[in-house]
Amino acid sequence: MKYFLNHGDTVTQFNFLKLKNNDMKKILLLVLIIASSTMIFSQDMTKFKLYRPEEKAEMEIANAVKKAKAEGKHVFIQIGGNWCIWCARFNDFVTTDKQIDSLINSNFVVYHLNYSKENYNAKLLAKYGYPQRFGFPVFLVLDGEGKLIHTQNSGYLEDGKTGYVKEKVVGFFHDWKPAALDAKQYKEQ
Repeated sequence: MKYFLNHGDTVTQFNFLKLKNNDMKKILLLVLIIASSTMIFSQDMTKFKLYRPEEKAEMEIANAVKKAKAEGKHVFIQIGGNWCIWCARFNDFVTTDKQIDSLINSNFVVYHLNYSKENYNAKLLAKYGYPQRFGFPVFLVLDGEGKLIHTQNSGYLEDGKTGYVKEKVVGFFHDWKPAALDAKQYKEQ
């Protein structure tokens, strides 16, 4: 089998039959690595159903605020949709890492606010200052009274490729947990 590769003005003949065993093994290994990494980093979005478009989000957020106040926590709202690969990646990242999962559960009541063609929750997003301008997922932190205290662009927590950086995510949750905003911690020495 002969193939011709065009390199600018010159044409190079490439004969696959003359490749040595080691060369073929290297090519096969490279193909396998590329194929397996594609499968590892892809997620089956057909099974991702974290967001519920039919839900009465305003009522659910009010319930989350009530629970957060009773438990001395903040409310963490992840805005996105079942169509959003980065939303699935973030959820998987924080729920499978025991340290992050524990940090979230001990300091936040979590709610997933839907944004999709079925329900954009436009009225709520307007109330919170149009956080969708940052892309998805985007995160809101509410205090125990329901007051918006922070909007987080999730892009700042990413590695720039296919996932999130643990130190950045942990830092974000530490910076916005209730104890971080407790005035008693900041008394003059």
